[in-house]
Amino acid sequence: MSHAADPGPYAPTPHNVDPDRRANAHIEAEERGVLAGIRALGAGFRIIIRSPRLLVIGMLPALITGILYTAALITLLFKLDELMGVLPIPEDWPSALETIVRVLAAGAIGSAAVFLAIITFTTVTLLIGGPFYEHIAEKVEDSFGEVPEAEISGIRLFLRGLRDSALLLFLSVLCAILLFCAGLIPVIGQSVILVVTIGVGAWLLCLELVGIPFARRGLKLEDRHRALRRHWPRALGFAVPVYLLCTFPGGAIIVMPAAVAGGTILARNVLATYATQ
Repeated sequence: MSHAADPGPYAPTPHNVDPDRRANAHIEAEERGVLAGIRALGAGFRIIIRSPRLLVIGMLPALITGILYTAALITLLFKLDELMGVLPIPEDWPSALETIVRVLAAGAIGSAAVFLAIITFTTVTLLIGGPFYEHIAEKVEDSFGEVPEAEISGIRLFLRGLRDSALLLFLSVLCAILLFCAGLIPVIGQSVILVVTIGVGAWLLCLELVGIPFARRGLKLEDRHRALRRHWPRALGFAVPVYLLCTFPGGAIIVMPAAVAGGTILARNVLATYATQ
């Protein structure tokens, strides 16, 4: 009778596998995670394209936000002269210097307003579009079968979602301001800080986009962060393309419905392993 050969003490166990092989396996796993995130976004686009009704519903919040932001910026533009009139400029300054100061101040206020509009647009869109995006997420998730919903009142879920969205909006603005200041540092400001800005913005956006499936199960914001952290390549593979597409003018109007659908699929995949850990 033949016996299987003894693998001996150098069998490829997790502790004695060649370090290079372990590193390569880890990199391959991360790459598969990134591709899984991209596939989730692609699936979201396919769902929205096949359902024009969901596409229209998902476009409304971005359109509303765009109209509100445009109106606010136009109002600010017409009010700049009044704002410049209250600047504490000494009366003995030459008129040319006074004009320069007023122009610089107006430019700074206008630039700050546009900057805040850009970094808050997506988060505010998600906040305004809560009911719209909740409908999309529920339709997508219900198509996969029964969902184990938590026994929590609708008002409590709404207040928790409002609190989480407000916290993420605050974090988005805070991080954006800090990273903007860091971006003024020569050399690293135009390279390293830019990559960090995209990564942080995408992560916060991902936390928002997976929120509805987690909330339906009674899970909190910290649960989202904990679950996504265990699958960070997949989360960033999904969220970075969404973040970059939303930076284009009008991009969020088309991307957000697909991102909500894709975020629901991503959340389901992540929750499948999170529940067992």
